[in-house]
Amino acid sequence: MAKSLRFNKEGQFTIAQFTDIHWKDGGEKDLLSRALMEHVLHLEKPDLVVFTGDVIYTGHVSAGEAECTDPAKALLEAVDTVESLGIPWAYTFGNHDAEPESPATKEDLLQAILGTKHTLTPPASVQGPGTYKLEVLGVDSQVSAVLFLLDSGNRSPLPGMPGYAWVSRDQIRWFEQESLALPRLADGKPVPACAFFHIPLPEYREMWETQVCYGYRHEAVCCPTVNSGLFAAMAELGHILGAFVGHDHVNDYWGELHGIRLCYGRASGHNTYGREGFPRGARMILLYEGERRLDTWLRLEDGTRVSEQPRHEPERPVD
Repeated sequence: MAKSLRFNKEGQFTIAQFTDIHWKDGGEKDLLSRALMEHVLHLEKPDLVVFTGDVIYTGHVSAGEAECTDPAKALLEAVDTVESLGIPWAYTFGNHDAEPESPATKEDLLQAILGTKHTLTPPASVQGPGTYKLEVLGVDSQVSAVLFLLDSGNRSPLPGMPGYAWVSRDQIRWFEQESLALPRLADGKPVPACAFFHIPLPEYREMWETQVCYGYRHEAVCCPTVNSGLFAAMAELGHILGAFVGHDHVNDYWGELHGIRLCYGRASGHNTYGREGFPRGARMILLYEGERRLDTWLRLEDGTRVSEQPRHEPERPVD
C-alpha cells in the first residue's frame, strides 16, 4: 500500500486521470497506450494517478480481433507504467472491465490490484469493489481534501429499462454519510472534494445544452436513462469541486453546472475507437490546499499541453 497522500510545500496536489485504455493482450496498440502514459507521467510528475474505468476490455470482439483472455494479467500490465514508477494510483471500474462474459469478476480484478505495491485501492467495502474515498492531508497532517471514487456499473439492472447503469441509491447514501462525517471549514461545508467515476451523469448533457462549455463533444453523451440523484447530492453538500468521467472516447469537454465543474477525461487507449485528428491523452487536475478551486488541462500523447479548449455556446436557453 502506498504512503499517505499530501499536498506539497507549495500547497498543491496534482492528479493525472487515465481513462478508457482498453488494454487486451499487450499487443502493438496496447504498447502505444503504455508509451502515452509514460510520456504524460514524465512530463507531469503527478502526486496521484486515477484510472476511471475501462482500463481493460473484456467484452465482445469481432472475428479476428484480439481478445482479453486473462483479465487480471491484462490489468496489471495496463497499470504497470504507473506502478513501476512508484506513483500512488487508484482505480474504479468501467463498464468493460468485468463484462458478464469475462472469465474474471470485479472481485478477481480487485485481488490482483491488491497485490501491487503502490495502489491506494482498498479491499471491497460494503459498497463493493471500486467505491471508496481517499484523503489528502495538508501540511498540518489534517484532512484537507477528499477524493471519492464510485463504480458506475455496466448495464441497467432493471428489466425492460435499456441503457447503461447508474450510481445506485445505496452508493449515494454512502457518499452522503461519508461527506457529512468529514472535517468542516469555516463556511460550514465539508473539506473540498472531487468525484471520479466512469459513466457520465445526465447532467453532462444538460450542461452542454444550457451552459458555456470548453472542449469537444464528438459523440452523444452516453449516460444512463435514469437519473439516480448523485448530482443533486453533490450540489446539496456543496463541497464537490469537480467530477471526472470517461466512457465517451471522443468527448473531452468541461463546464460548470450549479457551481460544480463537470469534466470529461481524454481517452488514453489506442486499443479502442477514436477519431482522426483527436489524439489520445490524459486530463490533469490541480488542487490547492485550503481553497475551493481547481485547475485542469489536457496533456496529449505528443506532449502538448492544452490549457485552453474551444468555447461552446449553449444550444438552448436555460428554463
